[in-house]
Amino acid sequence: MKIALIAHDKKKNDMIELAKKYRGVLEGHTLYATGTTGTLVMGETNLPVIRMKSGPLGGDQQIGAMLACGELDLIIFLRDPLTAQPHEPDVSALLRLCDVQNIPLATNVSSAVIMLEALDKKIGF
Repeated sequence: MKIALIAHDKKKNDMIELAKKYRGVLEGHTLYATGTTGTLVMGETNLPVIRMKSGPLGGDQQIGAMLACGELDLIIFLRDPLTAQPHEPDVSALLRLCDVQNIPLATNVSSAVIMLEALDKKIGF
């Protein structure tokens, strides 16, 4: 599967811990991420990650373009709902595209764990 990893600033540590815990699951898939998130995940897990630009600099839109073209199978986007994001329209567009393309989307650690556990057990989406 092709999996995108995105995390707002206050959720990056959560993404790192998730990637560490599920490294064995993630290593069997092609990973994409926005800039800083990808750098951090690679540094902490040694997983190969194809990095896009930082979210506010167009990374969310790059991921969105991949979604629109049917190039992604799962998105893990750990969002910070309590902090205003300067690129909120891009975030909203990405979420909408997941619904349009029927792509599984985890927006918090709990939903990400459920999806990664399903991948581990080879339960399809």
